[in-house]
Amino acid sequence: MKKLILILSVFILLISFNIQETKAAEDNEELLKTDWSFKSFFGTYDRASLQRGYQIYTEVCASCHSMKYLSYRNLYEKGGPEFSEEQAKAIASNFEVEDGPNNDGEMFTRPGKLSDKFVQPYANEQEAKALNGGAYPPDMSVLIKARKGGANYIYSVLLGYEEPPSGVILDDGVYYNKFMYGKKIKMPQPLSDDLVEYSDGTKATSEQMAKDVVTFMMWAAEPHLEQRHKTGFRVIIYLIILTILVYFSMKKIWSRIETKV
Repeated sequence: MKKLILILSVFILLISFNIQETKAAEDNEELLKTDWSFKSFFGTYDRASLQRGYQIYTEVCASCHSMKYLSYRNLYEKGGPEFSEEQAKAIASNFEVEDGPNNDGEMFTRPGKLSDKFVQPYANEQEAKALNGGAYPPDMSVLIKARKGGANYIYSVLLGYEEPPSGVILDDGVYYNKFMYGKKIKMPQPLSDDLVEYSDGTKATSEQMAKDVVTFMMWAAEPHLEQRHKTGFRVIIYLIILTILVYFSMKKIWSRIETKV
């Protein structure tokens, strides 16, 4: 009798596990994909896309999301958006930065400099939560590395807003996003066609803006990606040459041994 009960219990657990697996498979949406210039072994960042991505971050995302690991000088450094130094200085000077204390012991504000970190939208985490219904907008500096699916996941979430299916009830301030974990998100849909005007004349579709800002986020998370790819390629070439030299050296050594024998 005990054996029968044990077998039935295991059987029920297996059925429950299979049901959960099936439900999880149904909940998972295949992520959207696009042609990322940085994905291949020889991948590089599209400079124009990085500059447009910075524009999207500044005009759309920066009011809620910080990028605390970036400095304005990074905007003109090699391997990034590569604005000119004058452009980067002009960008930094558009922001007010708290500094001090001065000789009177008081804090003051001044125009931003290249050495300054990106200005954050909130004074602290508590203020951020209070102004966003209790949800903390994550820092975007390394967000791509912190999410499974990386660039494709962020790209999909930005474009995944839609009306909820029948029977799905959302609380106030919550939106349906088919790619978000749990399919619910507190961030309103951030992108819509022609939301910004690109200075280079590129048409600002939702897909283009999502691609550009994700490219910028990828660079923020991996600023040395291009150099790493170049170094990896050189190492592989070096190993191939070394292997060939070792092979012929060993062949010559063994040929002498065989001759003596």
